[in-house]
Amino acid sequence: MARLYDTHEFKYLPGTGRISGIVVRIFRWRAITATSMNLNRFCYLLLALAAIGSAFLPHPVVMWFLLANVLTLVVYGGDKMAARKAWRRVPESTLLTFGFVGGWPGAILGQQLFRHKTQKQPFKTWFIISVILNVALLAGLYHFYPY
Repeated sequence: MARLYDTHEFKYLPGTGRISGIVVRIFRWRAITATSMNLNRFCYLLLALAAIGSAFLPHPVVMWFLLANVLTLVVYGGDKMAARKAWRRVPESTLLTFGFVGGWPGAILGQQLFRHKTQKQPFKTWFIISVILNVALLAGLYHFYPY
């Protein structure tokens, strides 16, 4: 658990009026943000909230794809910003998962809009495979469960 305070000792310095041996506690307040918690878990939490939220809307499948695409676009933009500022990055497996669960149009838009993950060859190959798998899964679902 993170400490909420730091201890500092001030020693007596002649002419300054400070007394030696006093320990001062200064409280540090941190806001809970995506960067203070595990970023990967935060992304999956947002994805789960989008899935739960879309279940309560009138057209759940359509809303799921809309929310997944918007969320994937935001995650790609956040990862690009993190890459530029040398912050903690979103793992490639998370980006691929977001594309596989239906956010691949948002991922393609994010790649082109932010110029992100367009040249890295292993990622590009796995991304194309995930898009093909998602389209095949959707075609299979539509074939067996048309509505």
